[in-house]
Amino acid sequence: MPSSTPPVGIAMGSDSDLPVMEDAAEVLDEFDVSYEMRVLSAHRTPGVMKEYAETAHERGVQVIIAGAGGAAHLPGMLAASTPLPVIGVPVQTSTMSG
Repeated sequence: MPSSTPPVGIAMGSDSDLPVMEDAAEVLDEFDVSYEMRVLSAHRTPGVMKEYAETAHERGVQVIIAGAGGAAHLPGMLAASTPLPVIGVPVQTSTMSG
């Protein structure tokens, strides 16, 4: 249930990570926890990613769940840019199997 003042941020590196990250959204929906969901790239749009992390607490976010296939830098880069807890989710890729 997306909301204007969500306590949870769900971030993914690209649309291809959506099938994995949708599982987090489904669990949050089951518990009536609101969230915001964004596609952010630590490589293609690092400034946008950094701004998202730095301003998350201002939007009411209390924790960020992040996952990205490929190089999988997104959770660590978000954690480096916010004092909020960041939960990293492994996303399996066809090339590296995880």
